[in-house]
Amino acid sequence: MSKKIIIIGGGIIGLSTAYYLHKEGHEVSIVDQSDGNSGASYVNAGIITPSHIISLAAPGMINKGIKWMLSSTSPFAIKPRFDIDFFKWTWLFKKAATHQKVTQSIPIIKDINVFSKELYQELKTTADFDFHFQPKGLMMYYQTDKAGEEEWSVGQRAIQEGLRVELLDSKGIQQYEPEVDVNAKGAVYYHSDAHMTPCEYMKQLKTYLSAQGVKIFTQEAVNDFKYTGKKITGISTDTQELHADEFVLAAGSWTPLLAKKLGINIPVQAGKGYRINAPQKTGIQIPAILMEAKVAVTPMHGFTRFAGTMEIGGINDTISTKRVQTIASAASKYYNGLQLEQSAVDSAACGLRPCSPDGLPYIGTTKNFDNLHVGTGHAMMGWSLGPATGKLLSEIISEKSSSLDLKPFSPDRYN
Repeated sequence: MSKKIIIIGGGIIGLSTAYYLHKEGHEVSIVDQSDGNSGASYVNAGIITPSHIISLAAPGMINKGIKWMLSSTSPFAIKPRFDIDFFKWTWLFKKAATHQKVTQSIPIIKDINVFSKELYQELKTTADFDFHFQPKGLMMYYQTDKAGEEEWSVGQRAIQEGLRVELLDSKGIQQYEPEVDVNAKGAVYYHSDAHMTPCEYMKQLKTYLSAQGVKIFTQEAVNDFKYTGKKITGISTDTQELHADEFVLAAGSWTPLLAKKLGINIPVQAGKGYRINAPQKTGIQIPAILMEAKVAVTPMHGFTRFAGTMEIGGINDTISTKRVQTIASAASKYYNGLQLEQSAVDSAACGLRPCSPDGLPYIGTTKNFDNLHVGTGHAMMGWSLGPATGKLLSEIISEKSSSLDLKPFSPDRYN
């Protein structure tokens, strides 16, 4: 049965959900408070990450964040502020950051990433799109034995989970990357990963949806919800009221603010990240994480992107020139002879990634309302998990059996 659906949020999660709901024959509208060309979906590293099996809520992360708090160049920082939601989130994060919980989440994170990669591969073969998609894997470059040993232990666990992983020395790196001089002792090479050019795919996705009759309202923030009992009937923006049968809340870091209007608690903190697009020829062919620097490097369509930092500091779009410069410096430290052009560094942008306290996204229907469905909290895996989240939400709304067990992703787990 065809339903009328409103999706709040026009990032990769919202657009992916719209795509699969449209394919199921539903009438879909998207309401997005941004201009439709900015945010985390446009500035991310563009990597599809079955390799990322360890949750952000790993043991010791809170201590690292506090230790690096006063550093303007640290790759991870938690900026304390007098905000009750921030304190609650920090407490929940610390509770989730145990070896037992991280171990329990490994197959869950791996399975949804693998599922999403398969969906990207399906999308690539359709006549709907023609986007840049390279299944070349991901290199984890390390310059110290300590970092190498830590990552190889993750790699060995990934092998147990069925992923193909290789431990390389510097000569092994050179065989895979003949056009660059990588300054690393070695690498853990995850063959399971892939990469894309986010701005290119987002444009194609929006063009396709618009051509199919999906309405996309940009620069329209949702001010309020209309509801009766456990059923939402509509939303109001500055310019209009919209009504629908089902509603999807996929507003990234702004999701908890909107959920509060409905009396729902969805703990999310914004994690700011930065990107530099280098138009110069770098010779880099395989995406990498520069481990000690915590910088991601992705060869995209026409440029190479350097991205990094996880700064838990509330909703703001202030660009720290010191953090940007730290990313640029990492490029030179790991790639001998590579100097990013100053114009590229000066044109850096940032985006806010919605982070849940336990490192798992929220995907599913809330108990408070029968027709409100949530897709947020993906942290650094938002790009990777876009299609999987959209597909899972479309299965719920279309009343089909779910491709994955949704219990671990319940939006009510803190409600």
